[in-house]
Amino acid sequence: MISHRLRMRPERIQSGAKPSTTSIGHAKTMKDSIGIDISKATLDVHRLKTGETAQFANSPTGLRALHRWIGTQMPDIVVYEATGAYHRALECSLSGKLPLVKVNPLQARYFAKACGTRAKTDTLDAQMLATMGKSLNLSPDMPIDKDQHVLKELQVARKALIKERTRLGNREKTQTFPLLKRQSKARLDQIARQLMQLEEALLALLKQSPKKARAFDILCSIPGLGPVTAMTILVECPEIGTMTRKQIASLAGLAPMVRQSGQWRGKAFIQGGRKFLRDALYMPALVAARYNPDLRQKYQTMTKAQKPAKVALTCLMRKLIELANALIKQDRKWLPKTA
Repeated sequence: MISHRLRMRPERIQSGAKPSTTSIGHAKTMKDSIGIDISKATLDVHRLKTGETAQFANSPTGLRALHRWIGTQMPDIVVYEATGAYHRALECSLSGKLPLVKVNPLQARYFAKACGTRAKTDTLDAQMLATMGKSLNLSPDMPIDKDQHVLKELQVARKALIKERTRLGNREKTQTFPLLKRQSKARLDQIARQLMQLEEALLALLKQSPKKARAFDILCSIPGLGPVTAMTILVECPEIGTMTRKQIASLAGLAPMVRQSGQWRGKAFIQGGRKFLRDALYMPALVAARYNPDLRQKYQTMTKAQKPAKVALTCLMRKLIELANALIKQDRKWLPKTA
C-alpha cells in the first residue's frame, strides 16, 4: 500500500490538485524528475512526471539507450546515488548533457523511510530518488571535469600505497630473518618510486588545466599547505572556490554540530563530510599552528582559553579550508597582513 500511494502522488499533482503551500519542498508546478538506481550490471530508471519505468545495461550501449529513452524533452533533474565505481560511467557519459544530481545513499534511504517506505527494490529505489529530487527541490550539480575521474583514481592509488608503506614499515621493525628484511626493504623502495610517479602524474594532469594550475599555485602560497596537500584538496574537493564559508566547512566535515533539546545543552562535535579532505588538513594545521602568523595567534588564543588542543587544531583545519576557498574564489595568492 505504501508504494502504491507513492506512485499515485505524482498523478494527483498532474490532475490539477493544488499542492499545499505549507508543505516543505513542494513546488507550485510539477518538476520533471528522473531517478536512476545504479547497480553493477543495470540502470533502473523512473520518470516521475509520466510514471514510466525502464531498465538499461550499465554499459556504453545501455547509456546511449538511456539517453535516447529520455528523449529530446530535457528533464529538470536526474537523480542518482553515489555508488563508487558503478556510477562513474554514467557521470562520464552524461555529465553536461543531462542535469545530473548525485545524492548520498544514506540520505536517500532516510528519505525513503521518512516517506514510510520500508521495502527496497531497484525499481522502488529509482522511484524514491525521483520523488526525492522533486520534494527537496534539488538543483543540478556542476558538470564534472573530464579529467576528474582520472585524478580521483590516481589519488586512490596513492592512498593505497601510503597505507601499504605504513604496514610494511611497522612489520619491518619486528622482522629478524634476513630474507624477510631484504624483501620488505625492496618493497618499500618500490613503493617510494611508485609514489613519486603517481605524484608527478597528478601534478602534470592538474597543470594541464589553467584553472586548476592557478588554484594549485594559490593553495601552495598559504603557509602550512604544501604541494601534496594542495593536490589532495583539488582532487577531493573540485568545487572549491564556488562555495560559501559554511558550505566548504560542512563539505569537509569541519562544521560543529550543535546538540540542544529543551534545557539540555550537549557538546558540539564535527561529523560527516569528506573524510579524506578532512584528513589531508590535519598535518597542515599542525604546521600552521607554528608558522602561519594569523593561525598561530588563533591557536594560542584558544589554548590559553583552556580549549583542548584537538579542538584548537580542528578550528585551524576549518580556517585553512575556508581561507583556501576564499582565495581561489577571489583569484589571488595569500599575502601576510601588513602592520
